[in-house]
Amino acid sequence: MKGKVVVVPCSGIGKTFGTVSREAAYTVAEELRPDATELAALSLLVLGDEETRAFVAGHPTITIDGCRLACATKMVQESGLPVARSFTVLDAFRKHRDLKPEGISSLNPEGQRLARVLAEEVAEAVDDLQEKT
Repeated sequence: MKGKVVVVPCSGIGKTFGTVSREAAYTVAEELRPDATELAALSLLVLGDEETRAFVAGHPTITIDGCRLACATKMVQESGLPVARSFTVLDAFRKHRDLKPEGISSLNPEGQRLARVLAEEVAEAVDDLQEKT
């Protein structure tokens, strides 16, 4: 079996795009590529958790950022770790303007569909990364 790919989603709590980011990550890890991915909590990297950092360091990593601040990508990089691929909810929304997400604790149907579209893009990147390892 090929190695796992780590997915680090945005932790933008209280932000709609952060919720889309996390929902996309959950969809990839739990439904689309459950045997190929593991989630890593951004908060643990922020806190300097050595176990999380070591795990991320040992696997190709995909980040999913909610906004242009790119906190997930920046924190992985500031931890001295490479980002193999990065995605943003904003880019996905720009491609799918009809899928305007609303809600925080619960996304509207358009937000759920946007998360699914983004998850499918991430799943393809997982496949590409696994082919390279």
